[in-house]
Amino acid sequence: MSSGRVSRHARVRTAAAAAAVCALSAALLAPRAAAADTPPYSETYRPQFHFTPEKNWMNDPNGLVYYKGEYHLFYQYNPDGNAWGDMSWGHAVSTDLVHWQQLPLALPHDDREMVFSGSAVVDEENTTGFGTRKNPPMVAVYTSHSKTTGIQSQALAYSTDRGRTWTKYQGNPVIDIGSRDFRDPKVQWYEPTRSWLMTVSLSAEHKVRFYSSKNLKDWTRLSEFGPAGATGGVWECPDLFPLAVDGDTNNIKWVLVVNINPGGIAGGSAAQYFIGDFDGTKFTADDNGAYTPPAGTVVQDFEGTGFGAWTATGSAFGPGPAAGTLEGQQTVSGFDGRGLANSFHSGDATTGTLTSPSFTVTSPYLNFEIGGGQHPHQSGKLLADFDGGTYAGWTTTGDAFGPAPATGTLPGQQQVSGFQGGGLVNTFLGGDATTGTLTSPEFTVDKRYVNFLIGGGDHPADSPGPTALELLVDGEVVRSATGKDAEALETASWDVQDLAGKKARIRVVDDNTGGWGHLNADQIALSDTRARPGAQETAVNLIVDGQVVRTATGSDSEILDRASFDTRPYLGKEARIQLVDMNTGGWGHILADQFTAADAPALSALQRAGWADYGKDYYAAVSWENAPSGKRYMIGWMSNWDYAGAVPTSPWRGAQSIPRQMALRTVDGRVRLTSKPVSSVKSLRQASPATATAGIVTNTSKALAGPAADGETLDIEAAFSLKDAERFGLKVRTGAAGEETVIGYDTTAQELYVDRTRSGAVDFDGTFPGVQSAPLRAVNGKIKLRILVDRSSVEVFGGSGEAVITDQIFPDPAAQGVQVFAENGSVQLDKATVWHLDSAHR
Repeated sequence: MSSGRVSRHARVRTAAAAAAVCALSAALLAPRAAAADTPPYSETYRPQFHFTPEKNWMNDPNGLVYYKGEYHLFYQYNPDGNAWGDMSWGHAVSTDLVHWQQLPLALPHDDREMVFSGSAVVDEENTTGFGTRKNPPMVAVYTSHSKTTGIQSQALAYSTDRGRTWTKYQGNPVIDIGSRDFRDPKVQWYEPTRSWLMTVSLSAEHKVRFYSSKNLKDWTRLSEFGPAGATGGVWECPDLFPLAVDGDTNNIKWVLVVNINPGGIAGGSAAQYFIGDFDGTKFTADDNGAYTPPAGTVVQDFEGTGFGAWTATGSAFGPGPAAGTLEGQQTVSGFDGRGLANSFHSGDATTGTLTSPSFTVTSPYLNFEIGGGQHPHQSGKLLADFDGGTYAGWTTTGDAFGPAPATGTLPGQQQVSGFQGGGLVNTFLGGDATTGTLTSPEFTVDKRYVNFLIGGGDHPADSPGPTALELLVDGEVVRSATGKDAEALETASWDVQDLAGKKARIRVVDDNTGGWGHLNADQIALSDTRARPGAQETAVNLIVDGQVVRTATGSDSEILDRASFDTRPYLGKEARIQLVDMNTGGWGHILADQFTAADAPALSALQRAGWADYGKDYYAAVSWENAPSGKRYMIGWMSNWDYAGAVPTSPWRGAQSIPRQMALRTVDGRVRLTSKPVSSVKSLRQASPATATAGIVTNTSKALAGPAADGETLDIEAAFSLKDAERFGLKVRTGAAGEETVIGYDTTAQELYVDRTRSGAVDFDGTFPGVQSAPLRAVNGKIKLRILVDRSSVEVFGGSGEAVITDQIFPDPAAQGVQVFAENGSVQLDKATVWHLDSAHR
């Protein structure tokens, strides 16, 4: 909802200030304006069958109602620019949920209020008196956000000409509880009590409140639901509706949708749901939230007075386990027993590591509890972490490096900080007077970035007496970096996309004998994503053969949650558990407890929650009222508040998902909310689809059905039979330099996934590239997929629609290939049909 940008920062600044910050950020990150002569709806990345406004910013869908043959889509809209601000209701209508006609602005902001999210109803009995029974009014119920106070209250507007013109009710607001976090009313007619029912969010409290009214003007409070499920962010845009289970009209359940930001299953924004019963007053979820993790062998429970055989570095973890909350810390909860590992000793400014002794992996899963800061480990192909007590094949010259990496601060040196693990390169050995070089073995540049930690002297590679980290290709220095005359190591990166496939070496050079004549370096890695400066990790890592093979982090919460590492690939190997706190900023600490080797994974609150979509880009999802034949259609804003203001589109920013028909189905013995694309999408299919030849695919990636399948707007149906491949699936929007969006199935994890790390433009925000996954079990050994590909999105529906992943992508327009692949084995491609889709723009 529009206030998502405001509410997200409400804990640290005023709502108005947050809105200004977000609008400014979006403006600074805005892409180049589209050429003036570019026809509307033909711009690069412009969706061809998803609704977008002709220009300007759009976010949440609002006011979804069907009336006189038209589906109404109102939406949060900035009539004044391409960044969040001046929230108003835009308006579009459709007769089939695919072809949309944009109408004039419906509810504008004014000097007093912004018009935040809400719903619309047709007042058939004219209970409001705004129209007549012969010409019943359409009534919008929206959140009025006061521009002066930040108070959010519920207000009305009405139309008597099929939503074309609107009048704001003079008696507004109709509900005002004096809150800045009270919003997004979803209103419907509840026939058993012949009254209006409002579902509205108390967002900061993680609650939904229900109200009843006979006339939409006078409201009576009924009950509240929550907190429950995922609570890592504000609750917004609630919706409540009944559905038959497995089509049985004698078995009706109610679905409560609660959108959450941040704290979604894929990070940032997401659409959560609960299934239960509604008795006209109160919603009761079937799942009461109770959970017992799988039993196993405890590896470390932190119940002793010390850490035992675990080794601590730095000062963050203290001399032993904490008994709970430390001085200056918010209340810590969710751990078991009396003690836990807590790196908040002396506050967030301290750093350190806590490492287990080496052990043999003998169980399929390592379960634990985790909390604290959300600063992930920067993943990638590690070239060196300097933790093994040797330089591991790197070649030294001179006397600055010694026979092995340093373990921290050297004699006579100021305090060194910011390195990870137990070692680093530190050329202060013997003071600044020593010099030398350290050169890596040759490697192939096969990822986009080289990430590293660097500190020490500021003497660039091209200066007399350099202290520098260098990248060498054919013996020439093609990239270099240096310290900032500080002992604290900081995150840095080189973009090496232009060097893909080249042979290279890393060289550390210390040729300076004066002040700050030394260099510190650590954690040199190749990665598909740029390391975020200043984002040193707070994480729990599993280390095998010197590599971080599994990692987890907190969620900026002092409440510990369950987590699990899948250790099946490492059975029989030696491993170590390492708790890392290298962050000195806000939430710069980590909490952990109850490491247990088990035969089954523990599930986090996020994993146990219900998700309407497991992708990064499906938020503010709400459904249409009054749809024909009682069908329940839902739509979501196809973006994420993590980067919504930075996506590279112009002159518009924001798209809606494809509308989806919702159903409740029993999957693996559990009732799940499922979805499928609205059937009218098929009306866009061109004749003569491309059909792939069925057969075995083994350890390869190849064109699915030749050039006939290639395209940028596609509807794909595919089915596979499992054999022994670890991963298999389809790649879409493939192109030069390895560009691709991977839609796959992981047979080990039993998960559907979308990998957009190589989907074109991915570096406009550090949270954008990544892999999203959804649990999906094969049925009779088969996996079925429906994939919608538009110019800047993929929507993947797995199985019966219980596993859905929606992701934006921004590929090169020339990247239009479609491939089938299998990794580490074979899979049977049973069928695959690819339809090209016509544009829905009229």
